[in-house]
Amino acid sequence: MTQQPTPSDLVSTFAPGGALRASINLGNPILAHRDPVSGEPAGVSVDLAREFGRRLGVPVELVAFERAALSVDAVRAEQADIGFFAVDPARGEGLRFTAPYVLIEGSYLVPERSLVSGNDQVDAEGTRISVGAGSAYDLFLTREIRHADILRLEGAPRALAALRAGEVDVAAGIRQLLEAEAAREEGVRVLPGRFMVIRQAMGVPAGRGAAAQELLASFVEEMKAGGFVADALKRHGVEGASVAPAA
Repeated sequence: MTQQPTPSDLVSTFAPGGALRASINLGNPILAHRDPVSGEPAGVSVDLAREFGRRLGVPVELVAFERAALSVDAVRAEQADIGFFAVDPARGEGLRFTAPYVLIEGSYLVPERSLVSGNDQVDAEGTRISVGAGSAYDLFLTREIRHADILRLEGAPRALAALRAGEVDVAAGIRQLLEAEAAREEGVRVLPGRFMVIRQAMGVPAGRGAAAQELLASFVEEMKAGGFVADALKRHGVEGASVAPAA
């Protein structure tokens, strides 16, 4: 497929300051992390940001955040030009999303001694669930949980630490992250299956208009269909996440 040149007006729409500012959420280590040598952000979302900037013909500036909520707020406030976050109705205001490019499972972690054996047993009176505040699974559980209590903490590591410390009965999070925690040392286990599918997409400030959203959406579809996303997942050693189907 031949790449068509991007209209100059859309280039300036995406990069009004001359560079494309990409909001990177380091709170989701499946898609972004700090390179252990350089300390710079790296990962699937960083690769996509750099490729989109290349196609626009502008340099890319990475604006990194430790939590999803901060990354979302930066794009919504136009302190960044594009971002990478899970699609959720609670994030719709002020943003325009593409279709998802990657699907990730949201699961539960419980103490090894817990009597809870399935996801359907978590929403019970007296159960305390820790989550990273503002994360996709926080937003989902806020809508869906009817009986259990949700403890919102700053970032996934604190949510996991709360479970280890006995402050909560269940920790919710990205399945791969929970599996790594269970493998790190004994005492906890991941419940089978998932309670949600996290749909990771790209987003742009709503004020940039429908044409900008359409260009970004077309870019995502091309990156999926052409194997860029699959190659990036493999290159960064990501397991358990899958390329989202075509929109």
